[in-house]
Amino acid sequence: MPSYTITVNGLEISFKTDADEERIQAAQALLEERFAELSKGGRYISREKLLTLLALGMADDYLETRRKMAGLEARMQELLERR
Repeated sequence: MPSYTITVNGLEISFKTDADEERIQAAQALLEERFAELSKGGRYISREKLLTLLALGMADDYLETRRKMAGLEARMQELLERR
């Protein structure tokens, strides 16, 4: 399993994953983009709060995607049963 070290919002993070480097770079870019969105406006937000807001936002995105996927799977099953 490959090991990666990336820097996100000034924090160096090392981890191992089966994901390829392209996925890691895309995830890093997404994190940096969301950090920038959360911290714009000139207000100071602690790194901990930024990380928490980011984690909550991504968890919500994940749950919503799972909900939509379950709906699509149910619809596909319904269409298959009509045949």
